[in-house]
Amino acid sequence: MAFDVGLALTWILFLALFPLAFFWLRRTWRIFVKRDFSEVALKRGQPPPDAERWAPYEGAINAVAGVVVVFVIVGVVFAAMPYQTWTAIAGSTIWCKLFASFALGRHAHIAALRRPR
Repeated sequence: MAFDVGLALTWILFLALFPLAFFWLRRTWRIFVKRDFSEVALKRGQPPPDAERWAPYEGAINAVAGVVVVFVIVGVVFAAMPYQTWTAIAGSTIWCKLFASFALGRHAHIAALRRPR
C-alpha cells in the first residue's frame, strides 16, 4: 500500500469523524437534557427569539447525525464496512446535517420575523 493523496484524505475523513460525533452528540445532550437552547437554529451565531420551539428539530438533526457517525466509526474499526460504503455514509451524513441545520436556522429566523407580536 503506497501512501498517496487518496489515502491521506481517507485518514483525514476518518479522524474527522471523532470530533464531529463528539460535538453533535454533545449538542444533542445540551438541547435535550440541559435545556440549553443557545445553539439552536443559529443564524450568524444568534439563536432565534423562540429557540425552544425549534429545539426538538435541531436536537433530532444532531442526534441522528451523531449516531450515524458513531455507527460508521464502529463499522470501520471492526472492519464491518467496506471503504466505499463507509465513505459514502460519512460524507452524506456530514452534508445532510450541514444542510438541515442551515435550513432550520433560516426557517426559524424567518418564522420569527413573520410571527405577530
